[in-house]
Amino acid sequence: MRVAVVSDIHGNRQALEAVLDAVEAAVADELWCLGDLVGYGADPNACVELIRRFATVSLVGNHDLAVRGAIPLDEFSRGAELAARWTQQAITPENLDYLATLEPQKLDEAAALYHASPRDPVWEYVLSPLQAELCFDVMAQRVALVGHSHVALAYTRSLGVPATGEKRPGGTELDVSHGQWLLNPGSVGQPRDGDPRAAWLMLDTDAWTAVWHRTEYDVAGAAAAIRAARLPDSLAERLPHGQ
Repeated sequence: MRVAVVSDIHGNRQALEAVLDAVEAAVADELWCLGDLVGYGADPNACVELIRRFATVSLVGNHDLAVRGAIPLDEFSRGAELAARWTQQAITPENLDYLATLEPQKLDEAAALYHASPRDPVWEYVLSPLQAELCFDVMAQRVALVGHSHVALAYTRSLGVPATGEKRPGGTELDVSHGQWLLNPGSVGQPRDGDPRAAWLMLDTDAWTAVWHRTEYDVAGAAAAIRAARLPDSLAERLPHGQ
């Protein structure tokens, strides 16, 4: 089965629409979302509705949990807090109800799905081989998909060999048929690896291959929407820089 994996959409409608078009062209069998449908961006309702329509599986992320009132807003940065408060006012009851049905992990698919990590599905950023090593020790399955860090990357561990890994630029293809793997598709709506293009992953669960993709989208339009909503200007300024 060919599964398109997305994460960290953050209310960026322009990015999500571009990725969905690319996923359709790539002929994926299913779409899995690793959470953070909302937060930072100006179109939370459009993004939730698109995921409701097209995703086979969706998780809840920490920003989604904040918007639904499950996490105190003072645990976030000032910009994220302001965006969450704005989103709480903007989101429709139907879309809020949908977010309330989601969990931060799902362990009954071909790969284990976590918003953040196997050790802490809500908050942990897996950004080092040491963190990956600790996650491998508790993973429910051989291959896990994680989001949250906004960085496209992969870590792996083989029997008797310490964990290794690095960022994975668009076009990277890996054979993940042996050993343990932690795969992060990167962020659709707010990449933080220096590449402003929307990031996503195609996972083939039959051949066990993973291919990272980057998709151009209307960055200026997404930034303009943030400014029009009077969200913090910093949230718009970072998009063209992939930071």
